[in-house]
Amino acid sequence: MNVDNTIAIIPFSPTYKEAVKILNLEWLQKHFRVEPKDEIVLSDPQGQIIDKGGMIFYAKYKDEIVGTVSLIKIDSTTFELSKMGVTDSAQGLGIGKKLILHCFDIAEAKGIEKLILYSNRKLLSAIHLYEKFGFVEIPLEDGVYERADIKMERIIRKDLLHSM
Repeated sequence: MNVDNTIAIIPFSPTYKEAVKILNLEWLQKHFRVEPKDEIVLSDPQGQIIDKGGMIFYAKYKDEIVGTVSLIKIDSTTFELSKMGVTDSAQGLGIGKKLILHCFDIAEAKGIEKLILYSNRKLLSAIHLYEKFGFVEIPLEDGVYERADIKMERIIRKDLLHSM
């Protein structure tokens, strides 16, 4: 059986709101520290992301939420790809790829022109994944996240989306 076919990407549901916090705390605590901004957003994903025009998606595998990603609204045409995490036990199944492709499809459908993200260069596999999907480094402003040492963007163009 193809693993790819058993991973479902589903939209935000209050039923799974704790999964956003659990999955993100897992990687934050492993590699960095949880910043005050993280605590605010992860403790209230509905109020901090959804109610402000953003979106949250989950990766469901074998009836379990194993991944998540958020699109945080910056303005009407720009969203931040954020709060992406896949539990350690589900690493290597292509879930990150599926989450990013889903975000591209949503962006295209909603007329979003640009996705940005903040990361850290020590997260080599994440940076590689972002580059593979057309994100390019742009200047990083101060004060977004203490751990961020790279900012990347991806222009959403229909002709690029499914050539990955």
